[in-house]
Amino acid sequence: MKTLVIGLGALGTVYSCFLSLAGHEVTVLSRPASIDKIKTNGVKVTGIWGEHSTKLIDVVSDICELTNKKFDMILVTVKSSVTEEIAQQIAPLVGDNTTVFLLQNGYGNFEAAAKWIPEEKIVLGRVIFGAETLASGESKVTVIADDVLIGSPKNLINPELLEQFAEIFSNALIPTKASLEIMKYMWGKIIFNSALNSLGAIFEVSYGKLAEEPVTRELMNQMIGEIFELLKVRNVPTLWPDAQSYLSNFYGHLVPPTVAHHSSMLQDIRSGRRTEIDALNGAVVKLAHQSGSPVPVNEFIVAMVKAKENFVRR
Repeated sequence: MKTLVIGLGALGTVYSCFLSLAGHEVTVLSRPASIDKIKTNGVKVTGIWGEHSTKLIDVVSDICELTNKKFDMILVTVKSSVTEEIAQQIAPLVGDNTTVFLLQNGYGNFEAAAKWIPEEKIVLGRVIFGAETLASGESKVTVIADDVLIGSPKNLINPELLEQFAEIFSNALIPTKASLEIMKYMWGKIIFNSALNSLGAIFEVSYGKLAEEPVTRELMNQMIGEIFELLKVRNVPTLWPDAQSYLSNFYGHLVPPTVAHHSSMLQDIRSGRRTEIDALNGAVVKLAHQSGSPVPVNEFIVAMVKAKENFVRR
């Protein structure tokens, strides 16, 4: 399939490499500074899924270079803060048979993209494997907690088509399943990342250390409790009946496979990049203000991460 990958960070590198090796025609939109290296050396993935490398069909630094081209799949792997901007730019590339996959962290990506791209063309992906950028076009897969899940938030896409896409990704060695309840799983990931990603960035320790330390464990318990109260107020269904049920699953099943993982927010801060705090705990705070639901611990965590961002970027 003709595939466009937007962003060549850790996740974009994994998808572009594996899909290319599976025989798909992969074009990548990347930063200008990395173009020459990627064109010469291709992309490389190491880690728990083995060592893989390949050259790509094309690498561009500007959407304008893709004018009049059409793709079967467009995979968006950039930060949530630029989702709407990217959606506006790629809208002319979305043809009758194009499906756009938003493979990002956080809340609000579907709504942002849908301002420019028809909702029936958009698929959300719950990606719950971890990868780290080693260099431009080089990524290391460090952990996987579950299969990737893909789905249409409003179930506007034929389930058979979703199954076909899941098979395409799975055949490319990225374990993937289709879901008709994708938003329940997306909220599960948002809760997971809001607890671990933010504190991992603040304290600069692995997920396992956060769960072991009583103080950070209690902070996570409180953050998660606030989110469940918010979702209850907003009548948002989840896979768990209450916060306690989620916490049992969180510490018993979700954290153990990721004990050695360090948060992507920490990687961003160390690299002087903006984090995705606004799409995680920040989104929780925004929704809470709309609903009149108190989330003081999440508000405090947002302030702490933003302060750390500012200190590092000065």
